[in-house]
Amino acid sequence: YSFKYNLCSLPLPFVIVCLLSIRGHCPLPFTPAGTGIPPYDPDLATFDYDYDTSTSSDLIKVPTNTGIPKRCDYNPCREKQPRCEELAASSGCLCQGSTLPDQRPDPPKLQSVSWNGSEVVVQWCAPNSFITAYFVTVGGEKKMFEEDHRSAVLGQIDHKAEVCVVAANEAGESNKSCMEYQPSSSSLPLTAGLIGGALGLLLLILLVVLLCRRRRQKRKEAMHVHT
Repeated sequence: YSFKYNLCSLPLPFVIVCLLSIRGHCPLPFTPAGTGIPPYDPDLATFDYDYDTSTSSDLIKVPTNTGIPKRCDYNPCREKQPRCEELAASSGCLCQGSTLPDQRPDPPKLQSVSWNGSEVVVQWCAPNSFITAYFVTVGGEKKMFEEDHRSAVLGQIDHKAEVCVVAANEAGESNKSCMEYQPSSSSLPLTAGLIGGALGLLLLILLVVLLCRRRRQKRKEAMHVHT
């Protein structure tokens, strides 16, 4: 009772100021009916709301190129292309992990040893290593090719032979990658040549026979005229 009495005895402006200060620190836990708008609170931060600040000089620029770099357009089986390290340095792409120049390279991946119609050709793919040259051996013969080569022409081989490819750099040579060449495919041109020669010989014999018969026929006609 004494509290009510003391409150009522206070001046009205003083009571209004006190009520407003109390409401500023303790907002009511409900919104105005039918509005759906939260009560205003000056202490709430405004960074949770979206504003159009395109003209503000304090706008923080977010980098647009935040994607992961792409893998380099490098095919280990493609001929005459730069090293993947060179592509990465020029375009910022990513290369598959490879051994360092001071480490012996891994062996190349031998793809095929085949007859192309006139010569024997060997094809391989580069390993994930630093390469300066390739060595191709057939029997005791060894040939060197530059590091951007992925194939080599071995000429005509008319016998069974082992073809090996080795990758090399300043640290040494890799293990051999070998494949056996079967000369069965190389016998096709020889067979075709023999067949062609036989046909030519038969045509020549047939032509000689026809000429002989023609001459005999002419002689008979001449003898018949004289008689």
